[in-house]
Amino acid sequence: MPGAPLSVRLRPIAAALLLALLTSTACTTEDSPTAAQAGQILKKHILQLLKERNAQNVTVTDPGGKNIPCGDGKAKQTFAATGQDLPQRKPSALVDSLLGALKRVAPYDITSVGDPGEPVHVRDDAAHTLLTLAAPSSGQYLVSGETECLMMDLHG
Repeated sequence: MPGAPLSVRLRPIAAALLLALLTSTACTTEDSPTAAQAGQILKKHILQLLKERNAQNVTVTDPGGKNIPCGDGKAKQTFAATGQDLPQRKPSALVDSLLGALKRVAPYDITSVGDPGEPVHVRDDAAHTLLTLAAPSSGQYLVSGETECLMMDLHG
């Protein structure tokens, strides 16, 4: 094509570059962590949130670490912990405190909220984690969570 216009000569090169770009991104669009990886992030976020609130006597009530099948070769993981605050602090103040401290842990967005003192549900899209921030009684925090349904780690 030596005598052809430059645009005609560049078409095959442009097509090859476009094809290479499309095939390389097709393999990397699945940037989701595995269920086990997201489970570790979930555990870290919950414990860090209770630490941010200076919760005392933190107790892990659901150690997680187990894949819970949810179909199509995917699984989710869970984790939960409780902690204590001042006994006179009401559930509504405790839930608000958890929500306020959450921004120092990770970029969670509120997905649902009930009446004051009722649990608040939040989600971190990047980490694929969902948390429930609750206070079952005065002076008592309860933070539980789960990962989204993610691919299981076949190598671990």
